[in-house]
This record gives sequence, structure tokens and C-alpha cells, in this order.
Amino acid sequence: MLERSLTWITAHDVDTLVGFVNVAWDGGVHAFLLDTTVHPAYQRRGIGMQLVQRAAAAARAHGGLEWLHVDFEPHLTDFYAACGFTPTPAGLLRLASNVP
Repeated sequence: MLERSLTWITAHDVDTLVGFVNVAWDGGVHAFLLDTTVHPAYQRRGIGMQLVQRAAAAARAHGGLEWLHVDFEPHLTDFYAACGFTPTPAGLLRLASNVP
């Protein structure tokens, strides 16, 4: 997965990985935040926001990108709004027919 990424950003407490976000790229003008996560013991400290902000900065620095997308569950709406994302309509197609 990481071989196909534009970059990934990590957060550490000394030698312990406590946060991660992957920035995927379509090879054109779109980048995508994937797998944004912070260990539960480290949440609500601004680490997630820093990960997202650094990921956005890395995407901007890459040059040529116009959009940074993120999909998220409804309970994360306020978090991503605080990170500067605006809601957009989108579509989703389930590819695996055996998944409920």
C-alpha cells in the first residue's frame, strides 16, 4: 500500500507509533487521505489534526495537486470540518457482492 502513496505522516511518543495518515494519489490532480488514526490513549490532544494538516501541506508541496479528498463516518464530521474540509455529495458503489 505505501508504495502507491504520495506520502504518509506518522506521530510518535518517543519510539511508540501513536498516529498515522496515508496520502494516496491518483497520478493527476487528486490526493486522498486514507487510514487517519490516532491510538485511543492519545486522542483529543490535537495529534489527529496535526497529522491531517501535515498531510495537506505535503500534498500542496508536491505541486500540481488541486484536491485533497477524505471519506469519513458521520461522527467525524466536526473533526474534518475543523481541519478545513467542506462536505460534498459523493457516490459509493459496493464492489463485493458477498459483503452486507
